[in-house]
Amino acid sequence: MEQYIDTIVVGAGFSGIYQLCKLRELGLSVKAVEAAPEIGGTWYWNRYPDKEDLLTYPWNTRYLSRGEIKDYLKHVVQRHDLEKYIQLNTRMESAQYLHHSWQIHLSTGETFRARHLITALGALSKTYFPQIPGLGTFSGEKDHTANWPETHNFSTKRLIITLADEAKQLLSFQRHLQHIVPNGDGPVSAEDRKQINENYDQIWPNVKTNLSGHAITESSIPTMSVTTEERERVFEQVWQTGNGINFLFGTFGDIATSDEANKEAADFIRRNIKQVVKDPIKVRNLTPLGAFNRRPVTVNGYYETFNRDNVDVVNVLNTPMEITPTGVKLSDGTVYDLDAIVFATDSAAVDGMYHDISIIGENGQPLQNHWVDGAKAYLATAMSGPLTNMPPLIETQVDFITSLIATAEAPKERMPIEAQNADTQPWPIVEVTH
Repeated sequence: MEQYIDTIVVGAGFSGIYQLCKLRELGLSVKAVEAAPEIGGTWYWNRYPDKEDLLTYPWNTRYLSRGEIKDYLKHVVQRHDLEKYIQLNTRMESAQYLHHSWQIHLSTGETFRARHLITALGALSKTYFPQIPGLGTFSGEKDHTANWPETHNFSTKRLIITLADEAKQLLSFQRHLQHIVPNGDGPVSAEDRKQINENYDQIWPNVKTNLSGHAITESSIPTMSVTTEERERVFEQVWQTGNGINFLFGTFGDIATSDEANKEAADFIRRNIKQVVKDPIKVRNLTPLGAFNRRPVTVNGYYETFNRDNVDVVNVLNTPMEITPTGVKLSDGTVYDLDAIVFATDSAAVDGMYHDISIIGENGQPLQNHWVDGAKAYLATAMSGPLTNMPPLIETQVDFITSLIATAEAPKERMPIEAQNADTQPWPIVEVTH
């Protein structure tokens, strides 16, 4: 039997919880369904060892662990009395748009009819395994950092992972080398917290107007307008205080837009790699030669790890690899015997989860068919232009969706919300080469 409701929200992570809260403020009947047994969304599914994030919630250090982030989300749900609107251990198996409403089938066997369907599936919630030849033949242990077991013992094994303290031998196979900057993690003092609280009403508006979408002071000074010594001083200062976004936008104002400025920043990082890593072969295999144009990676002690005798790096950009029953074989014939392989290959980002759910439009066309040539959408947030930070992006999306639904639900103005086909635009494909 169908149950009628105004809105179904799929997912109970950051975006799903915020969307649920805003819809309740409109007075709509709403239910959020979450496949996991706990709230948290991406922060439930992704179990990277000590994965961290920055939140405006009382914290002891600048970066929070996965567990602390989940605690924060539970706190938000409890504070806004949202638990009664969330159904856990429940997947949306299919949704079809029929006669200006959605028919939604859940894994529990329930069927809902809702005027509005909002998918908050998580941009990084689906694990990605690379299509490496021989992947299924490996006879040892295979793991993914996003599905990290709660307990693990690698003290007698050789594996591909950054847990150098636990492994007998660690080999890191890298295809695209990263420019990695220390994150500057450390304790947050009572004075730090007091300053943030006193200025919070100004910090968050600045986040939404900053180019990066982060709570940093962005520089407007051109890189080449200062002396070589001053550039070195500025880079070094941010290198010591951290993090990658601050290094990209807080040092100078044109690193992301000027080839010459970008090269100065990249060269500084390359010099630091050479200074920190003692083995010249490891230096060569760790040093990115291209522009500083990927998502800034920020972590303390990364390059120092490669000074350990039990840690090595293999650059496979020009020597493609295949997996064998006993390890890895490179195209040049080099063979590495391994006990375990851990894939640190992140997620099928943004649209990955949509390929696992049947979503059908009013014309009977599945979403997968509509996206056969790539994802496209009306007023999408993946258009060419500056990339922003997830929390302000989520708030912007939720506020817009809530405003749109409020207009559609206005007295005597009730109407369907539907994009015209001519208005939808493909999401651009950006190819990064070295």
